[in-house]
Amino acid sequence: MLNSKKLDMAYKRYGKNFVDGIKFEDIKEEYEDNKSEIINIVELNAVEKDHILLIDLSTIFSYYLSKWKNDVLINGGNKAELFKHMQMVVFYQCMGQDLYKIRYPQMALEYSFREVITALIHFTMFGWEKEEHILFDFIVNNFGERLMEANDWNKHTWFLLELYLQYKNKAIMESNQKLNLTVKERFMEAGLKCDLIPEDLDVYDEVLERWSTPDLEEIETMINKMTIFHSTLASGLGHSIEFGDFVYAFYPYEILFLIFVRNKLGLPVPEHFDNLLMDTPEAKMAVKDPEPYPEWDPLLRLIDTFYRKNYPEYIPNKHGELFQ
Repeated sequence: MLNSKKLDMAYKRYGKNFVDGIKFEDIKEEYEDNKSEIINIVELNAVEKDHILLIDLSTIFSYYLSKWKNDVLINGGNKAELFKHMQMVVFYQCMGQDLYKIRYPQMALEYSFREVITALIHFTMFGWEKEEHILFDFIVNNFGERLMEANDWNKHTWFLLELYLQYKNKAIMESNQKLNLTVKERFMEAGLKCDLIPEDLDVYDEVLERWSTPDLEEIETMINKMTIFHSTLASGLGHSIEFGDFVYAFYPYEILFLIFVRNKLGLPVPEHFDNLLMDTPEAKMAVKDPEPYPEWDPLLRLIDTFYRKNYPEYIPNKHGELFQ
């Protein structure tokens, strides 16, 4: 049951974390420190230690995460520009990780399954079709293997992936329905880790059965259930496994993606919401259709150019210029 007072307190902590906890000044300093390291590797063309570039991408992500939080949570902004940079970094973390799968087969992944699916659905919402297709191919080609470990407990992530597949008429492991169960069964048969994959998706199972209903009242009821589910878990900020983190706890992107898909298909959607979760600055970010590409981060550009120069097999080399 949702405790409104607990939710309000959690939201205050959520915003305060980026004022008194993770301070932008500290993140910016780390970004500047990595700038020198990246420039040094690029200028010396130091291929023998260029895996550091992949590791440094995490600092670029943190830099834009901190800037985004300052913009929307502290300063009341509603633009998606800084958020777009975060999703771009996840894309290039995947592209970079692919280069080291043979050279450093045990190298720690710089991204999670959840982060990659989050980037995928946002590329879809932004209308970045070329990059969306490349990322989806990366997911499919590596699904269940080390580069795309899918032993993930987040129910909303499985919901997002299945909704994406149904909307795009695509499939993973020949399936786009009850995907979590299909994957769990296939992984078990293959001897792959699958203990964290949920056997049910809670409210999301119901939504996946009826997400394309033409009945506005029915979809309003389902979105309300999703809101309560998300809000209840977000109120356990710092403790809840799902929606308990300080990155996306109060950003209802699974609901926003459902609304996006229904809008695209000409299906009715609620026009107003009367709850904290759907009233946050993050929930109200202005996203155009399509959303223009952001100006490149200079460090990300250096890394991409370096990889393109030194690795013919680098996936972006097969697709020409991206994000422009």
